[in-house]
Amino acid sequence: MSQPAAPLAAPPRSLVLVGAGRMGGAMLRGWLALGVPARAVTILEPFPSDELTALCAATGATLNPSATPDAPEALVLAVKPQTLDAAAPQIAPLAGAQTLVLSIMAGKTLADIAGRLPQARAIVRAMPNTPAAVGRGVTGAFAGAGVAPAQKAMADALLGAIGQTVWVNDEALIDAVTAVSGSGPAYVFLLAECLAQAGEKAGLPRETAETLARATVEGAGELLFRDAATSPAQLRINVTSPGGTTAAALDVLMGPQGLAPLMEAAVAAAKRRAGELSG
Repeated sequence: MSQPAAPLAAPPRSLVLVGAGRMGGAMLRGWLALGVPARAVTILEPFPSDELTALCAATGATLNPSATPDAPEALVLAVKPQTLDAAAPQIAPLAGAQTLVLSIMAGKTLADIAGRLPQARAIVRAMPNTPAAVGRGVTGAFAGAGVAPAQKAMADALLGAIGQTVWVNDEALIDAVTAVSGSGPAYVFLLAECLAQAGEKAGLPRETAETLARATVEGAGELLFRDAATSPAQLRINVTSPGGTTAAALDVLMGPQGLAPLMEAAVAAAKRRAGELSG
């Protein structure tokens, strides 16, 4: 597992980002903050936001050049997966035999990408999640057989600009990554939503319940992050006094119809759907 925020030791000499929406834009801002020279970055985005246009103007990154760039050292694919077929003719010339292709397109396998970028040899498939927008994402990644060690290190550094990176040794595991961390922020948001609703039903004013729920999730998450040496199970035990209020609540949450079987079923459903989307 890698940690973010360290400047890139050897940033790519040239990088093309295809797609600069929420995730692509978050990655771009992270790269620039970590020292990737803006002059080395070209962005292809058919519908650039005002924020993206201003960022490129301020930093000197190239946005939508009139001529097709040469094949870069790194090509990052951050377009919506359903647009890949339409975008492939424009993207294919950018994927040279020496180019690292880093894809964050959900559901698109290495075979899908290789079939549309015939010159590509080094392809990394990655699944980040939405906390990347604040530099606290986590990405699961898999490197294809043609990825050299230096290219994998470059991919790790580029992904590290938005948070932690976890590498898996089987592409099929990306579906499980998607189900756990890719979709996972929605599960946490639902927890905060339900906790606030339960607080309101217990008599708290809505605003107070929402503040308490949001701050509790935020603080517990920060504790998980800072105390990484302690397992989540032990952290739970640490705040549970025998016979106390937390224990009473956990008797419900950890019962036969409680959170564990629900979460297992939810992750299984998300993994199954990820497999269906990848064909």
